[in-house]
Amino acid sequence: MSYESTAEPIKIGYLFDFRLPEGYPQEMRDDLTRPFELVFDEGLRQQVIDRPVQIVYREVEGLPKGTVKAVIDAYGELVDDGCLVVFGPHITENAIPTREAIEERFRVPAINVCGSDDWLGEWTFAFPQGSMTDEPIFWADLLGKGGHTEVGLLVEQSLVGENYLKNFRNAVVRKGIRIVCEARIAQTAQDIGAAIRSLYEAKPSALVHCGFGFGIVFVNPALAELSWDPPRFTSTAFQNAWINPVMWQAFLGWTGIDQYDEGNGVGQRFLDTYEAAYGRRPQYCVPVVNRDVANALLHAFADAHPLSARGVKEALERVKMLPAASGAPGTRVSFGKWTRRAWMGAGYLVARRLDADGIHSHLVDRFGAQ
Repeated sequence: MSYESTAEPIKIGYLFDFRLPEGYPQEMRDDLTRPFELVFDEGLRQQVIDRPVQIVYREVEGLPKGTVKAVIDAYGELVDDGCLVVFGPHITENAIPTREAIEERFRVPAINVCGSDDWLGEWTFAFPQGSMTDEPIFWADLLGKGGHTEVGLLVEQSLVGENYLKNFRNAVVRKGIRIVCEARIAQTAQDIGAAIRSLYEAKPSALVHCGFGFGIVFVNPALAELSWDPPRFTSTAFQNAWINPVMWQAFLGWTGIDQYDEGNGVGQRFLDTYEAAYGRRPQYCVPVVNRDVANALLHAFADAHPLSARGVKEALERVKMLPAASGAPGTRVSFGKWTRRAWMGAGYLVARRLDADGIHSHLVDRFGAQ
């Protein structure tokens, strides 16, 4: 191939601010990056872009188990390596302080999936896998449909837990639902017996969990000790069920907020492609969410002039109304000059419940469906 026909790849950073547990299945690790590879390779074949895209992956332990410093340091390493955009960090408590470093030091755009509006800024975009403002409204909607008028809360002692709590208090007022007990719990897996007993004694007809998710690990055993099986609802923490069998068991019996909807034709066609390429069909949120991120980046790379960090940032602002693979049918992806949240339409969130087989989940409700 001639000198004139080759070009350096576009580099993107993939910053995963959570160390996956030992023994995490390799095929599910592959689900993190393969959607990007499929979208970018197809874009190259169709000449949407004229050079390959290289993914530079970093996995570090941020909060709640590690530190913010580890996350910011990893972001800097990706910038030094020449990445024009970074996918991550994704956990709210890491993302918000990292945003400051991005604006002050790095000035390389970032996209993540965290649910806090405090992440959004000049250089920071989001495909929020839920939102600490939206999800509490959805919980209230689900509770109202279920005929629940009194609810008990498990609130992780963290930024995430407190933000969910504040917004849920507002949401239940509009639905005529009363919070009868708020029990504070740790944001990591700790003894939870006293908190569950306080809820039990308050006699709510349903429970809601506010937090990142690790605090939920011992809830089901504590409920079993009391022979109590109330309807229970959680946030996009539900998506942690895919981490390992421990988390799957922790969320059994819960209704959680998710973004995989088997009725979304765009997502199912993407999984057809995935299955043809890799011989498996991963029917959960990560592949379809990451496909939407990759598709937005593909359009931005094609429209970035020059192909620089600022060029990519400004091109992301021109991404408009792309059909989404995640969420309910009809969900779209759009950014704008002052629009940093990607998915448009109430249906970008759905409610799902895990099946006892440890493999599947099923649709419970769609946000906004009457």
